Amino acid sequence: MTSRARSIPDHCLARLGATAPIDAPLVPVHYARMFPSLPAFRAEEQFLRALGRIGGVCDCEDTDDTPESLAESAAGWPIFGQFVAHDITADRSHLRSETDTAGLINARSPKLDLECLYGDGPTGHPYLFQRDDPAKFRLGKDDSDLQRNADETAIIGDPRNDSHQLISQFHLAMLKAHNAFVDEAREQGIEEAFVFDEASRQLRWHYQWIILHEFLPSLVGEQVAADALQEGSRYFHPGDHVFLPLEFADAAYRYGHAQIRHRYQLNAHSGLLPLFPDLLGFRPVPREHLIDWSMFFDTVGAPAAQRAKKMDGRLVRSLLQLPLAITGECEIEDYQSLAVRDLQRGQGVGLPSGEAVARYIGVSPLDAEQIGLTAIDWHEETPLWYYILREAAVLEDGQRLGPVGARIVTDVFLGLIDADRKSFRHSEEEWRPRKTLSDLLVRS
Repeated sequence: MTSRARSIPDHCLARLGATAPIDAPLVPVHYARMFPSLPAFRAEEQFLRALGRIGGVCDCEDTDDTPESLAESAAGWPIFGQFVAHDITADRSHLRSETDTAGLINARSPKLDLECLYGDGPTGHPYLFQRDDPAKFRLGKDDSDLQRNADETAIIGDPRNDSHQLISQFHLAMLKAHNAFVDEAREQGIEEAFVFDEASRQLRWHYQWIILHEFLPSLVGEQVAADALQEGSRYFHPGDHVFLPLEFADAAYRYGHAQIRHRYQLNAHSGLLPLFPDLLGFRPVPREHLIDWSMFFDTVGAPAAQRAKKMDGRLVRSLLQLPLAITGECEIEDYQSLAVRDLQRGQGVGLPSGEAVARYIGVSPLDAEQIGLTAIDWHEETPLWYYILREAAVLEDGQRLGPVGARIVTDVFLGLIDADRKSFRHSEEEWRPRKTLSDLLVRS
């Protein structure tokens, strides 16, 4: 195998081959292990490919979304989750079978502060903002798309947020939400010099609140989220040198790949469309693909939204056959599968098995029958990413993360927000939001 074939770029559904990013933090931010004492899981690469390729265990095979395949959570939450991922993590390295994790650099600051939206603000990234009103974001044609250059490339704080039309329109909706907070700040009589700061603070704090009080309960369950908020992070205490745990970035928080549906209805007239190739990004969004967000998030006064797919360890076919614009050239066909990439990345950075993490946090691991890999003659422990999906399927009927996945995700969200001295949880007054996520999106 050539070195090119061994290298597996993976930018979380983003186009490859970018040169040095303009949106990197000013100082290097590293990844590290949440459970550094646990041994790395190892398996032959052929096993990982067999598990994640088309026709493998991770292949959903079905071609339609059915009531039995869908979860209770709304279809928009995995899209929100991807937006959050792009806010706190960007590993631009080319993954190999074994990676020196000490050299991995996170091109994002690990703060839930909407860096992917704001960049360095009106002074550092003026092209993101209106020339005659720099407190507001610049929008694209008819305010219905992101701003784009002559090559139709989106001019935004994170190019990954144009990888497909669902994430690009969510990014656009957040730009509009900021602009609406600018209008509110002016209506309240806030001095013009402080309007941008107030609007960005309001959007950031609403966003952080939504993560902890709307998104997290949908992901781990109401009681688990409430207990975590009361107890705080148990295993992730970054202190002054905040890092992003690899168990989160390369395993637990990739749960959302299993929640992507076969097809989505974007608005009342769109019909049902797969994410790829129909909703591929890196190009203007056609008017017939403009999203009615009430079809993705439950909204007061509207019919129930579409539902996300259950977390069952299987991915829809469009994610096992990623377009060339997403993967770049692949000498090995299996690397077109997002499941193979997830499995390979977890092993490449030396993540422990799911069973090892379960024992460490004091819960009983799933047995071989529950994992379900004995049918392909696998009797060893399980890659962390796949274990977390099977745990969700077996213990929670695919509705939410089980104890290992939930512990990693809740610890990281709470740890990051509590480490940020500018977050709403450090407000001198008891701050409460004025709007839910649906309220913010309705502006779009």
